Amino acid sequence: MALLVDKHRPRSLDQLTYHTDLSERLRSLAQSGDFPHLLVYGPSGAGKKTRIVATLKELYGPGVEKIKIDSRIFQTTSNRKLEFNIVASVYHLEITPSDVGNFDRVVVQDLLKEVAQTQQVDQSARQKFKVVVINEADHLTRDAQAALRRTMEKYSPNLRLILLANSTANIIAPIRSRTLLVRVAAPTESEICDVLGKSGKKEGWPLMERLNERIAKESGRNLRRALLMFEAVHAQNERVTDSTPIPPPDWEALITIVANEIKAEHTPACILKVRAKLYDLLTHCIPPTTILKTLAFKLIPLVDDSLKADVINWAAFFEQRIRNGTKHIFHLEAFVAKIMRILEEHDMEADFP
Repeated sequence: MALLVDKHRPRSLDQLTYHTDLSERLRSLAQSGDFPHLLVYGPSGAGKKTRIVATLKELYGPGVEKIKIDSRIFQTTSNRKLEFNIVASVYHLEITPSDVGNFDRVVVQDLLKEVAQTQQVDQSARQKFKVVVINEADHLTRDAQAALRRTMEKYSPNLRLILLANSTANIIAPIRSRTLLVRVAAPTESEICDVLGKSGKKEGWPLMERLNERIAKESGRNLRRALLMFEAVHAQNERVTDSTPIPPPDWEALITIVANEIKAEHTPACILKVRAKLYDLLTHCIPPTTILKTLAFKLIPLVDDSLKADVINWAAFFEQRIRNGTKHIFHLEAFVAKIMRILEEHDMEADFP
């Protein structure tokens, strides 16, 4: 059974109910015959991917929806083999190079070069170039971005790149200057309520305006999260009213428990307990930076006002370590140990001023 997020996902630019002016601009770009490289950025759950898939459909027609998943093996200079999944149609490829960590340059260089040197298979296609959609472009290493820049310059007749990112801050200037920047803002709470109302109507659920408003507020204007919360409320309750409690995601509830354990006990035994929970979150594909950020924000209300800045400072420090390193558990555990040390020192100063 498909989730609401996938079941009711808009398939064309006409079906997108918010940012209609942006949809019109993307349509005119697709029809212009001179489609540029794009850098699409905005917060999670704003609809970047949905909008791009709809634009590709405008470019090539319904053929872009006939996709398959290929598994490819890439070899590094040190003879290490990397297994990498590619989502592809006849007209486009979708890749997430950050999945292979610091070896993303190998994937970017080899794969894009191979795609760019081949002609379009479908001779009757509306466009003669292929499109490569790169997810999490802001997580690419500097080397990979430099390789991307060279590819954009050399193979532009046969290839167009669409980069998806949460922010442009980590994208190097040469790539920003070679792409058309498209910002997809988060939907407003009223726009989220409108989407929830339409999804509920399709499912035959009664309209609960107050409940939809609460979900829109608690989702932080993340439409994907709002739809998942909306579905969870209806799945877990036989009778839904405007006052039905909204369950937090399981991973968020677990991080709340971790924060309370860190506050309550500052011992090596507690670090071992927390480590097991962190491993559990990582094995369920929760990104390590999301775990760290959520844990920091859960800790802030629990600590003394004088320590709040320290929690943020060390969260930022270890987030940088996570981005540069490969063993994420080391840096998450180091953050936990550091916060325990700060709390322990604060308690000792309070006891012996």
